Amino acid sequence: METPEQPLRITPDMLLGRRVDFERRMHRRPPVTLAIIGALAVVFAMESVLGALDSAQALVAFGALSRPEVFAGQIWRLESATWLHGGVNHLVSNAIALFILGMICEHAFGRAQYFALYVLSGVGGSFLSLLMSEGPSVGASGAIFGLQGAAIVLFRQHRERILMRDRRIGAVLLGWALYSFVTGWTSPFIDNGAHIGGALTGALIARHLHPVVLDPMPPERAHTARLWLWIVWGVLASTALAWVGR
Repeated sequence: METPEQPLRITPDMLLGRRVDFERRMHRRPPVTLAIIGALAVVFAMESVLGALDSAQALVAFGALSRPEVFAGQIWRLESATWLHGGVNHLVSNAIALFILGMICEHAFGRAQYFALYVLSGVGGSFLSLLMSEGPSVGASGAIFGLQGAAIVLFRQHRERILMRDRRIGAVLLGWALYSFVTGWTSPFIDNGAHIGGALTGALIARHLHPVVLDPMPPERAHTARLWLWIVWGVLASTALAWVGR
């Protein structure tokens, strides 16, 4: 008489083997993220050369977020402010955080979804900043907090499928978030409303994004991503035209 086959006990190690190694094939030089950082640096150089950093009034004239101007019809400031910075330290700290979070989100969502996430998170951050403060305020941190919100949603929603080998990155991002909130209370040009609004916007958007790091994007989702990318390019183009004609 044959002995009945004993059931196989599933161990944590077996489940771990079914996870996707998130860091595998991750670009250490993410192209879209580096292009954004380069654009931020170019815009900051323009601020410095054209005297936009000389005073709050000069920064507002250059495109900073300011409630009176937005309520007067200059809606484009919701986007233009996310490309400006109030100083070198402000730019450098944002660039470092953007590089880390951009590397994560660009790898997770693909270039098109990632760029739409970044731009729309910045607009969401500016909107809440506008409601919480009269301004002026500038900075990419609203968009960057959107990336952080999206990363949190990604790792929470798919925690059973994603394997992260280097967990030190969480401590780095937490430190950056705390630093950003502190500077938000101390700098006249940085508003924590943008941080909160960006994080909430990014988290909401991420719930509807397709994580290409886990599965190839279906054709219908790819079409939707391209549509949103065209919308984002439209927002950027209209902002640039309004800024030139300000």
